[in-house]
This record gives sequence, C-alpha cells and structure tokens, in this order.
Amino acid sequence: MRYELVIGDEAREQLRALPKALRRSIGHRLELLEDDLTGNVKKLSAQEKKYRLRVGAYRILFQLEGSTIFVYAVKHRRDAYG
Repeated sequence: MRYELVIGDEAREQLRALPKALRRSIGHRLELLEDDLTGNVKKLSAQEKKYRLRVGAYRILFQLEGSTIFVYAVKHRRDAYG
C-alpha cells in the first residue's frame, strides 16, 4: 500500500536544523516508509494512532490517518518522548 506523506511545519524546521547527511538519511527512510511502512516502526503504547520511526539516534514521530502519514516531530531520542 502506498501512503501519502505530509510533513508538519514544526517537523520541517527540525529537519532543516540537522546536518545534511542526516537529513538525506532521514529522507531515504521516509521514502521507504511511504511505500509500505517499511523500517523500524513502532506504535507508541499509550498514544492512539501515533508511531515512531527510528533512524539512528533520531526518532521521526508521526500519526497514521487512513492512507496519510503526518510527520509532526523529528527529534533526538533523548528529547523525543518527554
């Protein structure tokens, strides 16, 4: 199944603050995620329809709404869940 990827304004700013090589890696993982939720994806236990994608020490936090992936945060793992 192919998903539509939507990146929120806050997540877009967080991505821009990262080094170019890391942004490229995250972009590649997001492309794979669009194809069939491929990657190290885990449902966040206490949250409804919220997931995380692990990319090294960073976490891509997103909501799954039907066939749309809405990325709302890109954070280092120590800051992602607080």
